Amino acid sequence: MSQIWKDDKIVPVTFIQAGPITITQLRTKEKDGYEAAQAGFDATKKKLNKPGKGHLKDLGNFRFLKEFKAKGDFKVGDVLTVEQFQEGDKVKVSGLNKGRGFQGGVKRYGFGGGPKTHGQKNRHRAPGSIGATAPQRVLKGTRMAGHMGTERITIKNLKVVGVDKENNILTVKGGVPGMKGIILEIQN
Repeated sequence: MSQIWKDDKIVPVTFIQAGPITITQLRTKEKDGYEAAQAGFDATKKKLNKPGKGHLKDLGNFRFLKEFKAKGDFKVGDVLTVEQFQEGDKVKVSGLNKGRGFQGGVKRYGFGGGPKTHGQKNRHRAPGSIGATAPQRVLKGTRMAGHMGTERITIKNLKVVGVDKENNILTVKGGVPGMKGIILEIQN
């Protein structure tokens, strides 16, 4: 994130490299049972694995392939750039948030922890009791320690503050999910 001056106010913004994205394959209802388009981006000189080579041999090598619901008339080989966005548009941005590994209940759910006195030793961040006596088992959905992060997060109604068509950089107001280098999905 960064900040820019706009109308004599400081605006917190995020710069997103949005494109160019090439349509690499189209899914049809007759052949595949659903309609979608496959997009390839971040062209590199890295070799692709065998399954990716077939329909990409004429289009070039792409590091990432992503399938999305096709809205509009696309053809294989079409290139999407940041030009489809305009300043003032509202966009929806989705992505994976940071992974935080295995975390305890205090960090994951905000549990209060136990007392520091009255005979407690090394139990300050323990979860405490996890259920009632009657079912004699742990109920599904009980909040406990476990894996935290790496979840899909969607932020709606982010305002487009600027569009740099030469460098394919989209500037949106506010923060977006994830960390630097994460792949985002941006929708009008």
